[in-house]
Amino acid sequence: MVSFLWEGGHLSAVIRPPALVLVIFGTLGAATATTSFRQLKTLPAFLKAAFFAKERSPTALINRICDMAEKARKEGLLSLEYDLMRTRDPFFKKVLQLVIDGMDADKIREIMETEMEVISERHEAGALFFQKMGGFSPTMGILGTVLGLIHALSNISDASNMARHIASAFIATLWGVGLANLVYLPICDKLRNRFQEEMRALEIILEGMVSLSRGENPRLIRTKLYSYLLQQPREERR
Repeated sequence: MVSFLWEGGHLSAVIRPPALVLVIFGTLGAATATTSFRQLKTLPAFLKAAFFAKERSPTALINRICDMAEKARKEGLLSLEYDLMRTRDPFFKKVLQLVIDGMDADKIREIMETEMEVISERHEAGALFFQKMGGFSPTMGILGTVLGLIHALSNISDASNMARHIASAFIATLWGVGLANLVYLPICDKLRNRFQEEMRALEIILEGMVSLSRGENPRLIRTKLYSYLLQQPREERR
């Protein structure tokens, strides 16, 4: 856009409401048709996750889990009740409750891995929605251009305005390709990166709490959890 203005272009030349309406709402409609309207309503939440989500510090998680393991080793699992009340993360809170309740470590892993699968599928659905928008947007742009050219050629007798109408017709393609490659697909990649970071954090939490429930040495737990920082998250290993 800066280059276009630098070359003497005018912003009003590319701001064409009909083209924008067709490309944006056509893309939303096509993407929604492949999923559901409920998925469309979750877009604000996914946008918030992409740009405003607070990153979890893996090191802070490991330190917290090891402190809890040290406490449980000295005072027993029931001493973690206070930590349970302070925990706000739903996943962490659930697995900690299972540990305090004395559930078998293998059963804890089975339950929480199922929950991780559900979380992963939900997150992937959000990224996939923006990926679909990135695919439909250029098509909507081309559709808008074709419609614009039909309108321009239908008025071929008015040669003085024909060039202007043809130029306007290509604005839809500009917006379709631009939104796909500068907005929708980057958001998709951003979401996938965020979700991979979250899955790594969930793996650290689960492995740490399972080790804690087995009464493993806190130093061993720390060593084991730090190895996760050198690994790729689950989504990347598939």
